Amino acid sequence: MNLKKLFLEENVGGFDLLFRTIYGILAVLALATGTVRRSPWKWIVALIAFTGLYSSILRHCTPYAILGVSTAKKK
Repeated sequence: MNLKKLFLEENVGGFDLLFRTIYGILAVLALATGTVRRSPWKWIVALIAFTGLYSSILRHCTPYAILGVSTAKKK
């Protein structure tokens, strides 16, 4: 498999992109407002926030690339 395709090709778009952005923002807000108080849960919510925002900014999901899934519009 081509590494550029595996790590850089856009494969997230549409509703999937919106969903990732929303749950990333909600997770950041939960951390910022102190809604999540227990230490292990803070790390889990932080990982959810990072994953959601990272994949929505880059428009890339590595598990999608491995499985051959793409929700992005073809150019």
